[in-house]
Amino acid sequence: MEPEEFDSDVLRNFVMAFKKGKLKPIVKSQPVPKSNKGPVKVVVGKTFDAIVMDPKHDVLIEFYAPWCGHCKKLEPVYTELGRKYKNEKQLVIAKMDATANDVPNDHYKVEGFPTIYFAPRDKKNNPIKFDGGDRDLEHLSKFIEEHATKLSRTKEEL
Repeated sequence: MEPEEFDSDVLRNFVMAFKKGKLKPIVKSQPVPKSNKGPVKVVVGKTFDAIVMDPKHDVLIEFYAPWCGHCKKLEPVYTELGRKYKNEKQLVIAKMDATANDVPNDHYKVEGFPTIYFAPRDKKNNPIKFDGGDRDLEHLSKFIEEHATKLSRTKEEL
């Protein structure tokens, strides 16, 4: 609740709207990027649903903290990963500063940095967490190719 003036009527109306399910949550979000054309898409709280939950695309998303040493080390590898898959129309490589944006979906738990999930286009509420592998181009690529629903160079063609 962010009222300009706070009184009992404002509070009563807020509680009634809450009980009726008519409130929209306030999502902490950085401004929406003016340009998002790079190999790694920038996700903010306000664009999470439009990008990560888009049923037309598989999405690999990294939740990071700008001050995190592991995240800084991953940045060039992750950018290279984005370049490697830039021509895949069904796949989005994305990142989100989890210290400056809320993650508006309970299926994406961020308990440390970096946290990486793969969200298949047909199972957005069952993301696959990247666990137990080196965060290098080889292991991240293998993870994507193992879980992608559709890549132009499919496993059958290899």
